[in-house]
Amino acid sequence: MRQELIVTEETAGERIDKLLSEQFEGLSRTFLQTLLKSGGVYLRDKPVKASYRPSCGEIFTFELPEAKEPEIVAEEILLDILYEDADVILVNKPKGMVVHPSAGHTSGTLVNALLYHCRDNLSGINGILRPGIVHRIDMDTTGVLIACKNDLAHNSIAAQLKEHSITRRYTAIIHGVLKDETGTIDAPIGRSPKDRKKMCVREKGGKPSVTHYRVLKRFQSYTYIECRLETGRTHQIRVHMAHIGHPLLGDVTYGPAKCPYALQGQTLHAGLLGFLHPRTQAYMEFTAPEPEYFQRLLATLV
Repeated sequence: MRQELIVTEETAGERIDKLLSEQFEGLSRTFLQTLLKSGGVYLRDKPVKASYRPSCGEIFTFELPEAKEPEIVAEEILLDILYEDADVILVNKPKGMVVHPSAGHTSGTLVNALLYHCRDNLSGINGILRPGIVHRIDMDTTGVLIACKNDLAHNSIAAQLKEHSITRRYTAIIHGVLKDETGTIDAPIGRSPKDRKKMCVREKGGKPSVTHYRVLKRFQSYTYIECRLETGRTHQIRVHMAHIGHPLLGDVTYGPAKCPYALQGQTLHAGLLGFLHPRTQAYMEFTAPEPEYFQRLLATLV
């Protein structure tokens, strides 16, 4: 499968190996390094080295082998279903559940559960590994998630996500005490150049990212907030809150390495999702209560 990379003014001058890893997030660094060493990345039909620094407008090409996706097994896993019809299904995702299969997570995912519950009624646009999945939330984030049962629904929800017209509200507990009642974080997010598993605020090469927040309650050392997403970047709330010095409680990736409470990952809950129904175009809104651990934690904070 032929891949193409066109260098822009923003990315010009950066080493081609780093540029490829940033632009093709699904490809491992080892694969890209091997590809470059073997002369598999071309500029005007000539192979380039990993250290080459491209100019604006240059076009690079390389070939990807056809992916052989493993068969995903349907698993009888109990789902907390908030709503379901012939087009969409909304679930309250529990903590610790991965949305779709990936390296190290081939079973026990939401997709495994949906395959069993919905049988063959899931959209196929995202391929074998992600049937019905049009957006996702992190493994340790709980709350409302929508899956699509056909391509009509998938295209409609995907378009609403792209236009930022879907309503998404989260609640979180963050380190420190916010002074302002409300605020907006407008800072582009991209893959971290130092750690591919992490995201970070990047003025150069990052994608536009906007998070609105408001204070729900202040504690002595923490703040309980609601966040409304205008965009939907990977780890957006976690990265943005850490960027302003208030990482999420329990988030050892973007916050303190040690947590004073026995938590499994960040305290983040997707509490509300609103959208236009793909078929009827009626606005629908669904909520999920915060999980018990979240409520117990709020009750202990002073």
